[in-house]
Amino acid sequence: MTYCVGILVRDGLVMIADTRTNAGLDNIATYRKLHVFERPGDRVVAIASSGNLAITQSVLSLVSEGLENPETGEIETLMEMPTLFRTAQFVGRAIREVYRIDGRALEQSANSFDVTMLVGGQIAGGRLRMFMVYRAGNFIEATEDTPYLQIGEHKYGKPILDRAATYDTTLQDALKLGLISMDSTMRSNLSVGLPIDTLMVRRDAIRSSLRHRIDSYDPYFRDLRDRWSRALRDAHLAIPEPPYGEV
Repeated sequence: MTYCVGILVRDGLVMIADTRTNAGLDNIATYRKLHVFERPGDRVVAIASSGNLAITQSVLSLVSEGLENPETGEIETLMEMPTLFRTAQFVGRAIREVYRIDGRALEQSANSFDVTMLVGGQIAGGRLRMFMVYRAGNFIEATEDTPYLQIGEHKYGKPILDRAATYDTTLQDALKLGLISMDSTMRSNLSVGLPIDTLMVRRDAIRSSLRHRIDSYDPYFRDLRDRWSRALRDAHLAIPEPPYGEV
């Protein structure tokens, strides 16, 4: 299991992903799940992945090394896509190609073909966008009405985003909300854990503004976790007791 979140706001984009993978309680490892493809001034594209690690690594290898264009026969890579919409289509095509090669064998061995990806960023001449690509290769896009997308173990981190994240949230606050959402998930699910990879992209900058890995020693994240826990406890105590069942 994993947890990845992307928040698209007026000022830019934030993407956050944990790094924990596990195949049982005694087989826990760390793998990067947030991958950035960047050529400053030309494009910055981030892909966050959840699902079967072998599948996600195969998809990432295909988009990096290239897929054959069915119309021209030429090999294309993610760095050659002209728009972010075409980039999301390209990632979807890579997922379908991995399924063509490995999908039936996985299903015959009682393993599901499990993969979902967030694709976000901006290509010169286009606008900042973010998509969620499903296992079938189809996708949806983040909008002003729904400015965040989540993959993996998302239910624990969703309430804070539902209540606080809007398209007009500042970029720094979007990062803070994403980290609170991640902390809430980690508190309730041991299959999501540190380190955490973060990315910030300012609109029209066409480059990453922040790429940072947070580990267990990170002073800001430790302070954020403590402050959020105290704030919840204080809010709980400040709310009047329910009048029901009073004697």
